[in-house]
Amino acid sequence: MQSNQSPPIGRLRKGATLAICCLAAVLLSIDLTALHLAIPVLIEDMDPSATQILWIADIYGFALAGLLITMGSLGDRIGRKKLLLIGSVIFGAASVLTAYSSSAEMLIAARALLGAAGATIMPSTLSIIRNTFTDPRERTTAVGIWSGISAAGFVIGPIVGGALLNSFWWGSVFMINLPIMALIFIVGALVLPESRDPRPGRLDPISVLLSVAGIIALVYAVKAAADGGLAQPRVALTAAVGVAGIVLFLRRQTRLTHPLIDVRLFRLPAFSGAIATNMFAMSAMVAQSLIISQYFQLVLGWSPLKAGLASLPGAVGGMAGGLLAAPLITALGRARTVSLGMVVAAIGMSMYVLVGVSPDYLKVVMVMIPVGFGISLAFAVTGDTVLASVPKERAGSGAAISETAMEIGGALGVALLGSVLNVAYANSLKVPDGVPNETAPTIKDSIGGALHVAASLPEQLAGAVATAARHAFVDGLHITAFAAAFLLLSVALAAWFALRGVPKVIDDAPETPDEQPDEPKTLHA
Repeated sequence: MQSNQSPPIGRLRKGATLAICCLAAVLLSIDLTALHLAIPVLIEDMDPSATQILWIADIYGFALAGLLITMGSLGDRIGRKKLLLIGSVIFGAASVLTAYSSSAEMLIAARALLGAAGATIMPSTLSIIRNTFTDPRERTTAVGIWSGISAAGFVIGPIVGGALLNSFWWGSVFMINLPIMALIFIVGALVLPESRDPRPGRLDPISVLLSVAGIIALVYAVKAAADGGLAQPRVALTAAVGVAGIVLFLRRQTRLTHPLIDVRLFRLPAFSGAIATNMFAMSAMVAQSLIISQYFQLVLGWSPLKAGLASLPGAVGGMAGGLLAAPLITALGRARTVSLGMVVAAIGMSMYVLVGVSPDYLKVVMVMIPVGFGISLAFAVTGDTVLASVPKERAGSGAAISETAMEIGGALGVALLGSVLNVAYANSLKVPDGVPNETAPTIKDSIGGALHVAASLPEQLAGAVATAARHAFVDGLHITAFAAAFLLLSVALAAWFALRGVPKVIDDAPETPDEQPDEPKTLHA
């Protein structure tokens, strides 16, 4: 059997490696959120159709989610450092193409390329951390730091995007990627350690096609359901294609000597429990982002930059949760720490009932900090549990499974909790008398639609419509927050049972034996 041992890595190099991996991860988070601010200006510049606007917004996530498993497995085969450096060059080039796109079609293609490049970077960062920090306690701390900083990126994105859009053209939110990616490439080439699977085998093209088609179809079905409801024929069709693709993909993996992912890992309660926790916790995290951004901008009327700055306490809470994960595991164990995080986040979510139409920022801070802290705490523990459950030579595919689950969870959060918000808003809204009948459906569809209609009405009627919409949105916010809190409490209970047998310190999982392809791996205390 070939050895996968490498020379010890010094503390300074470990710190630099963690910094590069965190910077790469946070840039992906920033890039995902910055586009949402640029879309209104972009629409004025390019005049895309409604369908093109949806593809501009969604194609990045589709490409990213669809290629994560393939790219994670590719990194195991050719080297995680090599893949991250290649991805950083492609990401920089795609950022330039995006920023200087001259048509909607070119922008969609450039965003697809950005998503593909992001799929090379995301699992590489975690798998590099997994192979650099070989001591279990160091690994847990490193994953906690990575998790907290990654979560902060979702708040930093609107701040960076808002600041750039205040002074520059919409493409500037993508040009900011260039100096950061240049830094990642230059410093990464010097300090990142290389690691790969010593017995990689060939990449199975059929598995690649099945995984990409299955995941993209499933994510598309969830997003379509969120946009237009479950009754649409395209939802059922794409969901069926997605499920069929994933089932065929998983069946094929059990028959390959060198699969893209080791499906036997799902037999481990620690692995499957951590993956499920990540997915549903991400759903709640997306709900938090969805709620708070709309509340700040549409109810309180704040600018995107001000809304982004106001969201910073949530990022601070998230970073604290990631940093405290390791000591809390030592004190409480993994199951209790994850459950504690989910309960704290659920308490924070339920406190949205304190938020009203009038600005009271202190109350919002009281909500954001526990939600950010609790979810990031859980992410840090489950992320470390997933990585520790996977042999080091398959770290890329293990990280990719976790990241894919989180992408699907984010889409589910928008679909499920976004639908709860929309239904609750419509049921609570009382359209004022005097509103033209043809505008009533738009007003009841969303608060954004209501405020758009109000802008074209006489002043007194416009004020009545805007006030009614804001009150209805806050009522819907309360109901959605309670739904998210219930989801988090359910995840807390499930994680308690799924992770209760997992030791506080997880030693490295053994390498995959070539001669026993059907023997499941075990965790070692």
